[in-house]
Amino acid sequence: MKQPPSPSRTSVQLSAALDHRLNLYSLAASAAGVSLLALIPPAQAKIVFTAANVKITPSHKLAIDLNHDGVKDFELVDTPVGSFESLAIHPLHSGNAVAQANRDCNPSVGVAALKAGALIGKGQIFSRNVYCMAQYIGADGGSLGPWAGGIAHRYVGAKFMINGRAHFGWIRLSVTPAPFVAHMTGYAYETMPNKPIIAGKTEGSEVPATPSKLDRQPASLGVLALGSPGLSIWRRKEDVGQTES
Repeated sequence: MKQPPSPSRTSVQLSAALDHRLNLYSLAASAAGVSLLALIPPAQAKIVFTAANVKITPSHKLAIDLNHDGVKDFELVDTPVGSFESLAIHPLHSGNAVAQANRDCNPSVGVAALKAGALIGKGQIFSRNVYCMAQYIGADGGSLGPWAGGIAHRYVGAKFMINGRAHFGWIRLSVTPAPFVAHMTGYAYETMPNKPIIAGKTEGSEVPATPSKLDRQPASLGVLALGSPGLSIWRRKEDVGQTES
């Protein structure tokens, strides 16, 4: 008659099998943890909009802090001198700049008066040395500049620095014919560095595309708990995902 295995031998066999299964579980769980980390999306881009209702009249100026960090980024200045008047916007810090126009001011090109929907941050030339928006020259000199002659609901394309990295934004203005009165009705910026912003867009967020497939599922604890069979299932799922990519 066949004798049952001794208790000590049974105990050793069970311990070895359990140890083997736990090792497989640990391996698969570690790999699943890496997969879960890879699927965590990056920080979201976000537009931060500030409503405003401010008028800048001759002999006045207005400093603008686009991201409300206590640092003034740009300054609008309306300067009359005798029969001459100038409306300008000045970058206040190194790295800050405005999108330039093709139309002339005096003595250089002026600040672009962008329409709603323009993409700011791609396709424009940004310059720190461009600041003229509109000028009036008396004695029949007339008005010149991209913002002269009366213009409504246009946008200054702005580039400015946050912690040493470039961000894009816009400033919405309407400007009367000379004597110039600039009416600022809002401004916005994009929280993600170097990400373009659409002129006039006041909200929204996007997650940049990542190489991870959104429909690829990480291994579940239920599958991993199966031990060796579960690891085989998990490996087959990964193989399928790799074939599809």
